[in-house]
Amino acid sequence: MTTESRARSFSAAAARYAAHRPSYPPVLFDTLAELAGFPLAGARTADVGAGTGIATALLEARGARVVGVEPGEGMAAEFRRRNPRTPLVRADGNRLPLASGCLDLLTYAQSWHWTDPARAVPEALRVLRPGGALAVWSNDPDVTVGWIADQQTRIEERFGPGWYINERTRSQEGVRFTHRRLPWSRRVPVDTHLAKLSTHSLFLVGEPGTDAFLADERALLMERFPDGWVNEHYVVDLSLAVRSKTG
Repeated sequence: MTTESRARSFSAAAARYAAHRPSYPPVLFDTLAELAGFPLAGARTADVGAGTGIATALLEARGARVVGVEPGEGMAAEFRRRNPRTPLVRADGNRLPLASGCLDLLTYAQSWHWTDPARAVPEALRVLRPGGALAVWSNDPDVTVGWIADQQTRIEERFGPGWYINERTRSQEGVRFTHRRLPWSRRVPVDTHLAKLSTHSLFLVGEPGTDAFLADERALLMERFPDGWVNEHYVVDLSLAVRSKTG
């Protein structure tokens, strides 16, 4: 299963992705503004790999002036349906169709891993104004919680390691990331949790045995949580770099 095939898999499941993927907690945007050193209100922002617009809408709710950047046809269509007043361009982070120095903030929510950092970092530095910020984050399962760790183990035993793609940001020439880990949770029905799980690329590319796995997982979770509800625990892994005001 290649990275390219994983990336293409989301378009066919865009509506399901929008309905079941988790949102982001308010503390993420408080921390983002704190690390960036400027308020989100009025910030000229591009949300790259915007998908269906989950992060875009939350940035706009904080007053940011956002343009979405999304390469996938199905995801772009769902974005436009859910965010009809928000500008959207079809592109990816390796080649941004944006003017140099035009942005205060460039964000990647669950999408940095689809870029080539050797190309995406220079592009970020090009489109950000001096003092502008590059923010990368992901919602990662909190494996310090017992049932979540158990589920991760079952997935890896069935399908092998590496099913979940982390952002894996690192400082390099021109960008020095500051990192924050922000725990949060949401309470959802078991079936919503499984629908969310089914929107990960492993389950979208037709890997053999995924339907059977989800059925087995439902039986296990209903036995463990007989009321039919689970507390999904996440850690938002935020990395932020501020472009030098002199460089």
